Amino acid sequence: MKYEAATERMAAYRKQIGETRRKIREIQAQIEPQTVSDYEFRTMTGSVKLSQLFGSHRDLMVVHSMGKACPGCTLWADGYNGIHRHVVTRAAFVVSSPDAPDVQQEFAASRGWVFPMVSHMGTSFAADMGYRSPSGGWRPGMSVFRLEGERILRVSDVEWGPGDDFCTLWHLFDLLPEGPAGWSPKIQYS
Repeated sequence: MKYEAATERMAAYRKQIGETRRKIREIQAQIEPQTVSDYEFRTMTGSVKLSQLFGSHRDLMVVHSMGKACPGCTLWADGYNGIHRHVVTRAAFVVSSPDAPDVQQEFAASRGWVFPMVSHMGTSFAADMGYRSPSGGWRPGMSVFRLEGERILRVSDVEWGPGDDFCTLWHLFDLLPEGPAGWSPKIQYS
């Protein structure tokens, strides 16, 4: 296929993707929110409740990370650094993982992460939100919450995986002739 014809065809597909995203947002606006408990998390400075994570915001984005042993979760988290200062002008943002706070802090420091982290270790938070697999493992994704008075509502969530819309690297690789070509993330590259 000639370059011009291929780029026209891909532009049409990208337009379809944009239209699909618009439809997703329309459905999202119609979802009946789910009331959730005011879960308690651990941090390096002590316990913090879900309601406290909102800060001055009405909305809160909580990443469900599988922890420091997950290369994919590390890849996503590395990307948050670049957008964190922008995101927090619209909503509160925090990463939750099963790792202990000291493990989180050490790993975050080694990667230069700037976003806040909380540990859901010993709580039912991840399982209650649907981010625990039937075999007991963790699953990655995000839950979005809204604070209405004293009520905490989950207004959306999405599970993440390779090639998803939440890591720009996959979309950059889509521009290469072979796509990712079997590439997978690692904690450290040689």
